[in-house]
Amino acid sequence: MDPLGAPSQFVDVDTLLSWGDSYEDEVDCSDSTAEAFQEDASRSPFVYSRDINGKVVLWKGDVALLNCTAIVNTSNESLTDKNPVSESIFMLAGPDLKEDLQKLKGCRTGEAKLTKGFNLAARFIIHTVGPKYKSRYRTAAESSLYSCYRNVLQLAKEQSMSSVGFCVINSAKRGYPLEDATHIALRTVRRFLEIHGENIEKVVFAVSELEEATYQKLLPLYFPRSLKEEIRSLPYLPADIGNAEGEPVVPERQIRISEKPGASEDNEEEDEDEGLGVDLSFIGSHAFARMEGDIDKQRKLILQGQLSEAALQKQHQRNYNRWLCQARSEDLSDIASLKALYQTGVDNCGRTVMVVVGRNIPVTLIDMDKALLYFIHVMDHIAVKEYVLVYFHTLTSDYNHLDSDFLKKLYDVVDIKYKRNLKAVYFVHPTFRSKVSTWFFTTFSVSGLKDKIHHVDSLQQLFSAISPEQIDFPPFVLEYDARENGPYFASYPPSPDL
Repeated sequence: MDPLGAPSQFVDVDTLLSWGDSYEDEVDCSDSTAEAFQEDASRSPFVYSRDINGKVVLWKGDVALLNCTAIVNTSNESLTDKNPVSESIFMLAGPDLKEDLQKLKGCRTGEAKLTKGFNLAARFIIHTVGPKYKSRYRTAAESSLYSCYRNVLQLAKEQSMSSVGFCVINSAKRGYPLEDATHIALRTVRRFLEIHGENIEKVVFAVSELEEATYQKLLPLYFPRSLKEEIRSLPYLPADIGNAEGEPVVPERQIRISEKPGASEDNEEEDEDEGLGVDLSFIGSHAFARMEGDIDKQRKLILQGQLSEAALQKQHQRNYNRWLCQARSEDLSDIASLKALYQTGVDNCGRTVMVVVGRNIPVTLIDMDKALLYFIHVMDHIAVKEYVLVYFHTLTSDYNHLDSDFLKKLYDVVDIKYKRNLKAVYFVHPTFRSKVSTWFFTTFSVSGLKDKIHHVDSLQQLFSAISPEQIDFPPFVLEYDARENGPYFASYPPSPDL
């Protein structure tokens, strides 16, 4: 207890600034703007919600000092771990906590157990055990960490708790990568508040100085504070955002067991009295029987041309998802700094315009696999709708030219939506050599692309499809076009960013 008249060391969660109130630019929250964004197909799976943001707090400090209904303690299976969070909780709660813990007889990884708060300002302590992380057992670690957050929140709900203070459950001792763990923590809390959070008024993430930057960076992905921030954050979401509850998704484990595996789904409600008269021709076609078989055998069948189109598409999608996951986790800032690929306005049909600047691609100096990753990172959410590409071949040299092997690899890797929704490629300032190369590539290497290629010798020709104000032009493109084709566009101001 604090001496009479002395200020309390504890912090009331109701005095802390909510995540939603920490953002100044919420001017785009009008009903008309919200309605416009609602109609946009590229909305985030974690939509902007003023109510949910008002329940979330990011606070740099000791979770043991929070005055809330319950705080979370991260420990080991015997609940005797000595980490900074536990030691602070034990010191402030007093000796009665140790006696209470002995009655629990430990706690398994992913579980959550409850004790009183004793001398803490919090009424309760929820104890949980985070997983030990090893990269080869990553899936198991993800599932266990999800269970920690989920079970803590479920316990809070069952006990009608109004506020919960979370420490960072993945302690450094257990080796869990902070950023990966933060994704799981944030999305699990977000999904729980969406579905079961009607009685929870505050969830506080109590972090240290080392952890704060990671939480500041990732919170906008799962708790966007405006519609603009929601759309801005969409490309940075990881490939696995979990299911409706936030639980990690393992496609190989998505096996549905039918109540009547010998019957078709359409006939499941037929009279049970038919008994052995049921048609058994469906055996082997239900979900359980469609588990992935021998990979080497599948590859052999592909070579022999015997694997079905559906199986090929499934395999291609799985391969693309691996590239996408890597693209979202890798540092691609060196490729981004080249300004070789960027989104600009829309064409005359309202389709998104993406610009590729050939001269800004130093093919011989960069890792082209990273360039491919960056392309996927930028384009994945663009390609869900119709779009066009403008490629400036202007003043490129041999060391800027993408070879056909790289282009073929890119075409083979990307998802089907890229090819389906690409409506035109405007090849600006082509040379005779580039026209020949393009013809050979679209004729013999890929199919379905030749009719979409439009060679554009001057910017004036380009403006018949895209108005000038819808494109951010590199200055050298404007200068070259004015010199070669006259001063039609020389006075148009280039983008300040280029």
